[in-house]
Amino acid sequence: MKKITYFILILITVFNCNKEVPTKFSVEALNDTFLDLEGNAVAFKNILAKHKEKTIVIDIWASWCGDCIKGMPKVKVLQKDHKDAVYIFLSLDRGVEAWKKGIEKYDVRGEHYYLPSGKDSAFGDFVNIDWIPRYMVVDATGNIKLFRAVEADDKRIIEIL
Repeated sequence: MKKITYFILILITVFNCNKEVPTKFSVEALNDTFLDLEGNAVAFKNILAKHKEKTIVIDIWASWCGDCIKGMPKVKVLQKDHKDAVYIFLSLDRGVEAWKKGIEKYDVRGEHYYLPSGKDSAFGDFVNIDWIPRYMVVDATGNIKLFRAVEADDKRIIEIL
């Protein structure tokens, strides 16, 4: 029985190690629609296109998420130390009002978008949202340089910036 258990663990490890980390967003994720603060629908590809030739830090968060709120001071340090990057906050809040109140309450600075369909969306499926906060970094050429980090002070984020 122990041999079978070890074999299964080895298989899981091998398959997880061989997973390719995406360097480009899928067409479906790029076409997914977010809402801006004025309530306008904006395709994710247009959010990215606004910042061509800039490094983008994406923070997927929600105002109800304790870890997201605990991480906000680290995000502010990142913003202070790396002012050339663009900071885009994508909210998975349960409603527009909660999202807007959270931005104000926690003094979140950057560009804000709300994903009405939450993690059950093309964008959510692509990035495989299993935990928030979730940080991603997109380089100046539009390539995903960091697909997954759960701490704003992750050394990989800092190295890329």
